[in-house]
Amino acid sequence: MRLRLAASLFVLALAAQSPALARQDDGPVVTARDAGESTDSLRAREAIAYETPLPRGAPEQDYPLVAWCAALVEGHIALGRSLTTADDLDRDIIRLGGLEAADFRDALRAGQGRQTPATLAAARAAEADAAARWLPLQAQEDERARSEAFGLFFGLPGRCEHAARRVRENITTPPVTLDQAGLDEVGVPKAE
Repeated sequence: MRLRLAASLFVLALAAQSPALARQDDGPVVTARDAGESTDSLRAREAIAYETPLPRGAPEQDYPLVAWCAALVEGHIALGRSLTTADDLDRDIIRLGGLEAADFRDALRAGQGRQTPATLAAARAAEADAAARWLPLQAQEDERARSEAFGLFFGLPGRCEHAARRVRENITTPPVTLDQAGLDEVGVPKAE
């Protein structure tokens, strides 16, 4: 419970400090780009996201990755909605997750017509795999175990946000590298 509270407070503290995580009642999740992020900053975040290894089982291709990310968020939301002890913070996390999932689904719809049958099949498989990860937790009769699992979900790889943007905007060029973004191998700006 303490870990969940600490993680949730950290997320809320970040949201309070960052216009990129501004509270919304509806519509797509506000990204840093929407909040006035510079092109250089976006390129740097994208380079770091694409240079960071994905979790085991996550697809490398953007379209299947976005489907995988959407299913993970939707599974987390479903787990949260199963809690009779959800508090205001839990409900806010569920609400924000809903906005994030809707953003991923919108990107998938926008890019669907440009995908090959093989890519669409890979996306369906990735989505099924991600959704299946939540099934044992959702089947737990012990609400405390479900609540602990809900609180321990640390979020998605940063690449999810960028993959969704690339799918939505039909960006087919490779993502920038750390070097192209002016960053060293750990993502720190290079000395001039």
